[in-house]
Amino acid sequence: MKPRIAIPIPTASNLDYNQRSWPMYAAAVRNSGGEPVEVPLTLSATELRALLATTHGVLLPGSPADVDPALYGAELDPATSPADPARETTDYTLLDDAVRHGKPILGICYGVQSMNVWRGGSLVQDLTPLPVNHSAGATVAIAHTAIIAKESLLATLVDPTEATDDGDFLRLPINTSHHQAAAAPGNGLRIVARCPDDGVIEAVELDPEVFHVEHSTSDTEQAFHVEHSHFLLGVQWHPERSYDISPTSRNLFNHLVTEAAKLTV
Repeated sequence: MKPRIAIPIPTASNLDYNQRSWPMYAAAVRNSGGEPVEVPLTLSATELRALLATTHGVLLPGSPADVDPALYGAELDPATSPADPARETTDYTLLDDAVRHGKPILGICYGVQSMNVWRGGSLVQDLTPLPVNHSAGATVAIAHTAIIAKESLLATLVDPTEATDDGDFLRLPINTSHHQAAAAPGNGLRIVARCPDDGVIEAVELDPEVFHVEHSTSDTEQAFHVEHSHFLLGVQWHPERSYDISPTSRNLFNHLVTEAAKLTV
C-alpha cells in the first residue's frame, strides 16, 4: 500500500492558481512513491475527518492568500493579502489530526507560515523593504541561499553535492516566492534555516526537547507522543518546483513519504 499524503487545495478562491500549483505537489509526492490525496476546502468537518482517516501524512502547499493576522494577535498590514478562512480551517484540522496520529508533516511556503501560527507563532507581514527579493517567483531557479544549522533534521536531508560548508551551517541555493515569513517560532518549533543576507527565517522544524501543549485536556494533546512525530518540517522555498533538478528537494518529499509509510503497516 502506497502511503497516502493529504494535500489541501491551495485556495478557495483562485481556480487558476490551484490548477497550476496543486499538480506540482502531487507529482512530487507521486514521484517519491506516495499517493497524493486531494483535500477539498469545501468538506464538512465530518467529511474531512473521514477522509483524513485514510491518509498517512500531510503536505501543506503554498497559497496566494496570507494567514489572517488576527490569528497571531497582529494588526492588519496593508500589504497583507486577503485571508482564506476555508484553507486555514482545513490546515488546522489536518495538523491536529497529524499530531493526534503521529503523521509526518511537510509545510511549504504558506504551509510553513500556517504551521507556525498553528503552534502560536507569528509572521512578518511584508518583506518588501528588505534587501533580498523574496518575491522573485517561479521563473527564478536560484534566488539566494539559505544557511541551515548542521544540528537539524533538515541538514540530514541536504544533499552534499548542492550545499557548501559554512562553519556550523550548510549553505544551500534555493528559489523564493513569498512576501511573508515566520517571525517568532511557534511553541515546540525551532528555527533551522535563515537567509544569510537579511535573517529571514527559511525553515522551522519540530524541537522534540520542548514540543509540548499548554492544556492537557483535549484529545489531541492527550494522544500526542512526540516520538511518533518523526517529521514536522516547514520550508519557505518551493522544493516541488525544483524536484527534477535538486536532490535535496527530492529528499524532502522522499522523507515525507518514507515516514508516512511507517503508518501503513
